[in-house]
Amino acid sequence: MYFVYILCSEKVKRYYIGVSQDLVVRLKAHNAGGTRSTKPYRPWRVVYVEPYQSKKDAYKREYFLKSPKGYLEKRRILESL
Repeated sequence: MYFVYILCSEKVKRYYIGVSQDLVVRLKAHNAGGTRSTKPYRPWRVVYVEPYQSKKDAYKREYFLKSPKGYLEKRRILESL
């Protein structure tokens, strides 16, 4: 099982979208500073998760949410939280 997730920084208004098989371990890595792009904005919390059976589908969804076409959908997801 793969998960597309959105993290929210508790420090500033910033979001991060990623994919992982183990969300708990991945969140710990983000909060420990193990990811260069998220290190300055720690701590993070998970605000949204979508499960996928296939790695390919999960990465396609992540790519879409990060693309200009997926921007409105990402905003809609975040506003619904």
